[in-house]
Amino acid sequence: MEFELVMTNEAETRLFAKQLGEKLAAGDVILLEGDLGAGKTTFTKGIGEGLLIPQMIKSPTFTIIREYKKGRLPLYHMDVYRLEDASADELGLEEYFYGAGVSVVEWAQFVHEDLPEEFLEIKLFHIDENTRKIVVNPVGERYEQLAKEVFGK
Repeated sequence: MEFELVMTNEAETRLFAKQLGEKLAAGDVILLEGDLGAGKTTFTKGIGEGLLIPQMIKSPTFTIIREYKKGRLPLYHMDVYRLEDASADELGLEEYFYGAGVSVVEWAQFVHEDLPEEFLEIKLFHIDENTRKIVVNPVGERYEQLAKEVFGK
């Protein structure tokens, strides 16, 4: 059950992500795919707002994983782009995926074998400078139900 949305500005994208964040539960896994600058970190900022995270959300590009523990639930923001040729085992990804928080994974294709069987995949595409197409693909019963709650689909 894949569907598409078009967001015409950053505020709209963050609001959409915030509404998702408000519905997320411990152990939820969100995969974010998209080109550089497509809005993955902006989307994560919105999720953080929905989780009531008070800290500023920053890209984890150079740290791989950023943990935000203050809020309704912890947020684990991962950028695994640089793990293409490395093992994800040493990062303990399973502890994050099956833990007490929400995991947001950018560039998840590089740790595909380490992902849980169910997740919500969100792909962001540039249309123009401000406009993004967002493709949402829920994988598994939990995420199909979540998509119905958040997106009315």
